[in-house]
Amino acid sequence: MSGTVLGAKPTDSPAQVAAILGDDFTEASVYANSMWHDYGLVEFFWERESSDHPWVGHHFTVQVHRLVQGDRGVVNKAIRDRYGRFDRHLRYDKLQRLLSNRDVCLEDVPDANAPDYTLHWQPASQVSVMAFRIRESWGERGRCQRGDNRHVGDVNSISSSMTAGQVAWYRARYGQQEA
Repeated sequence: MSGTVLGAKPTDSPAQVAAILGDDFTEASVYANSMWHDYGLVEFFWERESSDHPWVGHHFTVQVHRLVQGDRGVVNKAIRDRYGRFDRHLRYDKLQRLLSNRDVCLEDVPDANAPDYTLHWQPASQVSVMAFRIRESWGERGRCQRGDNRHVGDVNSISSSMTAGQVAWYRARYGQQEA
C-alpha cells in the first residue's frame, strides 16, 4: 500500500494527476472551492482558499464497490493497462492476507459507520480501508438485502490520506470497535 495511484499522490495537482491517469474523467464540484475528478474506480479531490488560489490535493478514494457493476469501463485505462482485469469483489480477508505476506499490517479504527462497516488503517502509507461488516439481518448468504450484489466482507473503498491525528480523533470519538 503505497498511498498513491500509479504514482499519483493525494497532494498532486489536477494536472499532475491527469498526466498519470489521463484526461478521461468527469469533473465535479459542490462548492466553488472544492473539486474532484472521477476516473471511474478512482476519485481525486482538491480544495482551494479562493478562485485566486491554486488547487491543493486533499485525498483520493478508490471506490472498490463500483467493481460489482461488472462494467469494464469503470476501471480507468491507465490502471487497467497496468493491472489487467479486476474481479467484481475484493474480499477484505484476501487483501489483509496479501498485505500480511508483504509485512504490511492494518490497524482497526472505530468509525461512525459501524456496525455496517469496519475501518482499517495502514500507518506508514496513511491509507484507510473500509469494508462491509457481517450483519445478521443481511441473511445467510451474506448479501445486502437491497439486491445490489455487494457481499459482506467486501472492501468498499480505499482512501488516502488518513493521518495519525485523524485516527486518534476517531478512537477518542467512537471508542473501541468489535472486530
